[in-house]
Amino acid sequence: MKNQLSRLGDLERIGVNYGHRLEFGACLAPTAGSPDAVVSLAQRCERLGYDLVVFPDKPHLADLDAWTLLPWVAGRTRRVRLVANVTNPLLRPPSVLARAAASLDLLSGGRLEVGLGADASADEAMGGRRLSPDQRVEAFAEAVEVLRGVWDTNQRSPLTYAGTHYRVPSAQRGPTPAHDIPVWLQALEPGMLRLAGQKADAWHVALDALAPGQLRACHKIIDESAEEAGRDPREIRRIVTITDQSIEGGLARRPSEQCVDELLPLVVDDGVGTFLVASDIPEVLERFASEVVPALREAVERELPGVSSTRRMRRAEVRAKRLPGINYDAVPASLADAVIEPGDPGYARVKSTYLRGGAPGLVLQPRNVEQVVDALAFARTHPHLPLSLRSAGHGISGRSTNHGGLVLDVSKLNTIEVLDPATRRVRIGPGARWMEVAAALSPHRWALTSGDYGGVGVGGLATAGGIGFLGRAHGLTIDHIRAVEMVLADGTLVRASEEENADLFWAVRGAGSNFGIVTSFEFEVDEVGDVGWGQFVFDASDAASLLRRWGEIQETAPRDLTSFLALAPRRGGQPPVAQLMAMVASDQPDVILDRLAPLTRVGPLYDQTVVLAPYAAIMANARGDEHDGRGEPVTRSAFVDHMTPEFAEAAARFLHSGATYFFQFRAVGGAIADVPPDATAYAHRSAAFSLTAFGVDRRRLDQAWDRMSGHFHGLYLNFETDPRPERLNDAFPPRTLARLRELKARYDPDNVFRDNFNITPAPRA
Repeated sequence: MKNQLSRLGDLERIGVNYGHRLEFGACLAPTAGSPDAVVSLAQRCERLGYDLVVFPDKPHLADLDAWTLLPWVAGRTRRVRLVANVTNPLLRPPSVLARAAASLDLLSGGRLEVGLGADASADEAMGGRRLSPDQRVEAFAEAVEVLRGVWDTNQRSPLTYAGTHYRVPSAQRGPTPAHDIPVWLQALEPGMLRLAGQKADAWHVALDALAPGQLRACHKIIDESAEEAGRDPREIRRIVTITDQSIEGGLARRPSEQCVDELLPLVVDDGVGTFLVASDIPEVLERFASEVVPALREAVERELPGVSSTRRMRRAEVRAKRLPGINYDAVPASLADAVIEPGDPGYARVKSTYLRGGAPGLVLQPRNVEQVVDALAFARTHPHLPLSLRSAGHGISGRSTNHGGLVLDVSKLNTIEVLDPATRRVRIGPGARWMEVAAALSPHRWALTSGDYGGVGVGGLATAGGIGFLGRAHGLTIDHIRAVEMVLADGTLVRASEEENADLFWAVRGAGSNFGIVTSFEFEVDEVGDVGWGQFVFDASDAASLLRRWGEIQETAPRDLTSFLALAPRRGGQPPVAQLMAMVASDQPDVILDRLAPLTRVGPLYDQTVVLAPYAAIMANARGDEHDGRGEPVTRSAFVDHMTPEFAEAAARFLHSGATYFFQFRAVGGAIADVPPDATAYAHRSAAFSLTAFGVDRRRLDQAWDRMSGHFHGLYLNFETDPRPERLNDAFPPRTLARLRELKARYDPDNVFRDNFNITPAPRA
């Protein structure tokens, strides 16, 4: 057989390049006789540095089924991308294939690609439909539309599709893939080539199947079809499979320099971006990876400087949803795989928070400190846009999303690490959730007080306060911080503690979102074994009496008891109810019952549950579902020093006013009050109770809340959504606020971190 590369190399060079980073894959036979060898070879390919592992999908043969093999290999590898190629949608219904692909992409962390194509022998063997060339093109076009329709979870409605070849009466979309799954198309027929230009993300061909000049002709058809469809031809990666026969003298025997000489023109002149080596011989794969790949990359970089850092071009329909005012093409190359645009399939996962609906123009999800620095630098080039910081996206204040702006999401910085068992020192990333922290500390019989919901992210809570069920026994979350590492507004990475940048360390504990992006916290955690946990439901018809009795019991109780009381008004003819949740920081049943018994008498009791359980079990009260908040949260927050009869009456009137649907009281005091009020930016140490109310109407809630203001002092900024500027004076006493403004002028003079509970910089001298 005359060498294909030699014949193509004799042709006149046309100088076509599509700007794709050069990638390499291994095409492995899924031999049923040695399944362990197939998996081991895939793992070896990953260690050798291959970007992809491809398995032929031939359900008519007695090989391992490719779509069964893929998830097994995904579980045994960590980095390499995986493809079944070619998959024939005439044999595997696209609506079923789409859900399987999305599931595997999600489970593998975004490592799946889908290769479509036709195999005439498979059609016949499996009883597939016999279609004309035009019908086949139409069927494949519909298959791609169904695949992308199922993956498009940005649409809330079910997928309905009525095609000639495929019909989907009503299908639930999703699950949401981890990334925009590329769809390959393998074909040489003109109609299928045009379809590749119209809809595919990649075109794949075996080099041995090409006649002289055919590669150039195929590119021409694909490019013209792409442009007619409003696409950029650079959206379509060009993939070529080479075999031992493709290289003069064979891959295993030809000197690597000569292999490079033969492959280089295909990249530089013909725009090939990916080579797949079809071989199951470990020595061939190893020699190609260790000798040919690095030499070819180096040669391509000499001929096409910078192509190795070229980012993937998004599809035209994705780019069409970009918002004005954002320079999407200027996103640093280091963040190419860490951004989500409005047209991306995963956008619905990240646009909103737990309570607030959002529509940001770009979500940046850095995975390390260097990417945080780059993301912030990019954000600073857009000073006209809102910049929201997000850890896990639960925040009641709703400030971790926006409309039309940027979101810097640190949820991927979620590691939990024990630094020193002797001193109980741990390092936790801002994106970790408190249920994950509790679970990681539980085997050591440790705990770190947080809030009341395990789905809350560490970053937002640990820079504001942290009022949780262990608060009276062990203090606020911020009282356990021993150091932070954070990126300042100018991109500088600093460490702050009592010994280093002490003033910044003071500010971070209570007003941290104003001063930078914390990338890791160091905490000293507490020794906490099992705890007592009680849940009680009361009739709240006499809300004032219930509040007064609960307040008296809680204020005088030993500090190992912390309870939260939530009241709801009368609904649907049912009496108003109160739910009391209480934790006793003890594993002694007698102590637990002694602390909880008085609480059962605060009002008519409907239901009660008391258990002895690990703290982690109590915090495991959240699911991992995506946030899908809608609208704007409407809340108010305040502190009170005592539950006086006068305040209890005022609170009861507020509950029955219709302005609120959820009114919560959290017991503070105890160990929280042991810390001097000027020791941290959180200054409200004297309070016995923290209050939060939710409403549906901003004006109505504010009017009813403000009528009680004579009983209040201060507020907890994470629970406050009132935008009026006087709330800043409630959040921080005058001396605290003055100091914060001076520090703001030093660390963030341009007020980059302004889209939060904002402290404006003091005027410059």
